[in-house]
Amino acid sequence: MERERLRTECQIHGLQQMSEPLGRVESAWQLRNRLRRILKRRLNYALNWFSELAAKRRVASTLEATAAAGGLQAGDRVRVKSREAIQTTLSRWNELKGCSFMEEMQAYCGTSQRVLKRIEKFLDERTYRIKKCRGIVILEGVMCEGTKDFGACDRCCFFFWREEWLEKIN
Repeated sequence: MERERLRTECQIHGLQQMSEPLGRVESAWQLRNRLRRILKRRLNYALNWFSELAAKRRVASTLEATAAAGGLQAGDRVRVKSREAIQTTLSRWNELKGCSFMEEMQAYCGTSQRVLKRIEKFLDERTYRIKKCRGIVILEGVMCEGTKDFGACDRCCFFFWREEWLEKIN
């Protein structure tokens, strides 16, 4: 009777009786490597947090300078900043305040363009709601012709450009 009960029981209950203590659980180098991995993980998290905080502060100061200058208006000549300068303003998801910098926009980095108009409101086609925004402009003739992932597109949507990514040319 006792044997039949033991056969049907899960082995996990008998692990304590099956095993022997190891004495020393980890060698010194194993412990050192494990601690190193733990510290590295936590330091990477902290460094990412601080770098994102610094990027937000840089963007805030740029935004204040742009707001003090009155912002960009239709007809203003602008130069799109370099990819590296724009990258410093982006989060790890390539976004600045929800506006993503698409891979297809890189072709316009370093070029001179004219502001077509400021965007104050737009239709979010995912929710069919009108949304407000600040600090976004569209540029004359700078349109999306499709993405690398989805291929060519005949829709010809304008790219949304954050003012922080543009320099006004006098």
